[in-house]
Amino acid sequence: MEAAVSLKNVTKHYDQFTLDHITMDIPKGSIVGLVGENGAGKTTLLKMILQMTSIQEGEVLVDGKNIKELTPQWKEQAGVILSGLEFAGQMNARELGNCMRRLYRNWQDDRFEKYLNDFQIDRHKNIKNYSKGMKRKLDLAVALSHQAKLLLFDEATSDLDPVVRDDILDILLEFIQDEEHTAVISSHIISDLEKAADYIAFLHEGKLKFFMNKDEMLCQFGVVRCTPEDYRKIPDTYVQGFRKNQFGYEVLIQNKEEFQRKYPNYTVDYTTIEEIIVYYVKGGTR
Repeated sequence: MEAAVSLKNVTKHYDQFTLDHITMDIPKGSIVGLVGENGAGKTTLLKMILQMTSIQEGEVLVDGKNIKELTPQWKEQAGVILSGLEFAGQMNARELGNCMRRLYRNWQDDRFEKYLNDFQIDRHKNIKNYSKGMKRKLDLAVALSHQAKLLLFDEATSDLDPVVRDDILDILLEFIQDEEHTAVISSHIISDLEKAADYIAFLHEGKLKFFMNKDEMLCQFGVVRCTPEDYRKIPDTYVQGFRKNQFGYEVLIQNKEEFQRKYPNYTVDYTTIEEIIVYYVKGGTR
């Protein structure tokens, strides 16, 4: 499958943190959910793709070309929402649209107006007086109104109520119906990613723990709840993490189908993306 973005051993060193040799291919026509705890490196990774922070090792390719060899105009193909960045508060939405028309060659006034209507955004109120949720809706309206092929969203659905979040996810699912379109979404709202994402990339302490097809991941992992004696009988090769409680052990198992065939006396329960992440971050290891 052709990659929209490829990261090859991408590394960035800070005084107390390192984004450490990240390698993954983000397929065209997909939604990739970027997950991990605060400080795991998600925002840094998105900024490196956008050349907003330097790459100390490795390389980033967009459509097979090293970003260092591309002209700055390639970024017109990217619709971007990054946490901490806001439009000038003295403008209103209509003035912002006029500004974006001069910035983007493929700016679509009619599409922007449609999103302003759909999101019920006040065109005449200064942006600084918007609520957090309304500012995020405006960010989305801009990102989706200049014929972007690549969407990079950092916590794009935070501060939005469940109904609006669901509308946004429907828009993203419609966006990637064009196989040339791709979206990378960093989010702490795992339920959104379970609905929309095709792939999950999990960062933990600056390392990529896994990059997997979402459906395959949920089929591969499961949870066994068992006594301490039964826990000790489970081979290390299947154990990805465990939690101990007053009743015994909860064990995150990989290669679930193989485990069930070899050890039919154990019951393997369905798990979720959120549960898998918790086991990796907080669970014990052998």
